[in-house]
Amino acid sequence: MSAGKRIMVIKLSALGDFVQAMGPFAAIRAHHRDARITLLTTRPYVQLAEASPYFDEVWVDTRPKPWQVSAFMGLRKLLRSAKFDMVYDLQTSDRSSTYFHIMGDPPWSGIASGCSHPHANPDRDSMHTIDRQAEQLAMAGIPVTPPADLSWVKADLARFALPARFILMVTGGAPHRLAKRWPADRFAALANRLAAQGIVSVLLGTDHDAEQIEAVLAACPHACSLAGRTSFIDIVAVARQAVGAVGNDTGPMHLIAAAGCPAAVLFSADSDPALCEPRGAVAVIRRDDLAELDVDTVMAALTEGPAALRDRPPALA
Repeated sequence: MSAGKRIMVIKLSALGDFVQAMGPFAAIRAHHRDARITLLTTRPYVQLAEASPYFDEVWVDTRPKPWQVSAFMGLRKLLRSAKFDMVYDLQTSDRSSTYFHIMGDPPWSGIASGCSHPHANPDRDSMHTIDRQAEQLAMAGIPVTPPADLSWVKADLARFALPARFILMVTGGAPHRLAKRWPADRFAALANRLAAQGIVSVLLGTDHDAEQIEAVLAACPHACSLAGRTSFIDIVAVARQAVGAVGNDTGPMHLIAAAGCPAAVLFSADSDPALCEPRGAVAVIRRDDLAELDVDTVMAALTEGPAALRDRPPALA
C-alpha cells in the first residue's frame, strides 16, 4: 500500500524527453495510487505537469550553479524537506544523480552510485528512451509501463479560428542544432502542394523559428502561423484536429505524435531515431543531410501511408 507515502519523480527537460516520460508518469501513479507524488521539473513543463492526473504537486528546479550558494542551499533544503519514501529519477543525468546524496540517500530508482534500485543495464544508453525508462521502472518493481496517453488534455481552441482541413508544420528546432532542420524552401513547396489539395499548412514554433516560418508564409499565401501563440497543452489539442503533421526532430513533434496525429518526422545525422523517435502513427524519414531530402518523398509519406503507417488509413486523402 502507498497510503501516506511521499514519492518524488524527477524529469527536468527537454520537451521530447518530457513527453516520452508520460507513460512512466502514468505507471508510477498507478503503482502508488494512494501516495502523494511530487514532480521535480523545470519551469517550461510546470503547466503541462499540473494539468496532468499524475502529480499532487510540482516543484521547480532552477538548476542553480554550485557558486550560487544561496540558491543551491535553498534547493538542498527543499529536496531534503519531505523525507521521500521513494524517488524515481527519470532524468538520470549527472545533475539529477547528485540529488541522491543531497537528499540523504533515500530509496532511489536511477543510476546514482549506491542507489537502492539501480537501472543495472550497461547498454541502457543504446536503448530508445521509452524502452529504457520502462526497463528502469521494471527493475524498481513497476512491471508495466503504458504508452503515453494525453486524452486528459483540454483546451479551448476557438481563438485560433483553425481551418476545416489543415496539417501542422514544425519547421524549426533548437537554434544551436541547425543541421536538424529541413530547408524552409522545401517546407514552402510542400505547403503549396498541400494547398492545391485544399489542405492549409498551420505552422508552429517560437521566436527562434521566425526566419523559417516567415519564408514559408511568404512563399505560400495559403499557409498560416500559430507561432508564439500556443502552449504545450494547445499543441496537443490542435494536433487532435489536424489531418496530419510534418516536422523536424524537435519537441513539438513528440507532443503531436502523442496526441495521436499521424506524422512524418524528419531526421538528419544529428540524431538517431532508434534512440528518440516519437512513438505512434509516425513515419520516420532520415537523410544524413536534410538538404538532400526532396519534397516528393515527404509528400508520399503523408499521402500514401508508408511502412510506419502501413496498417493505418492514409494521413491525408
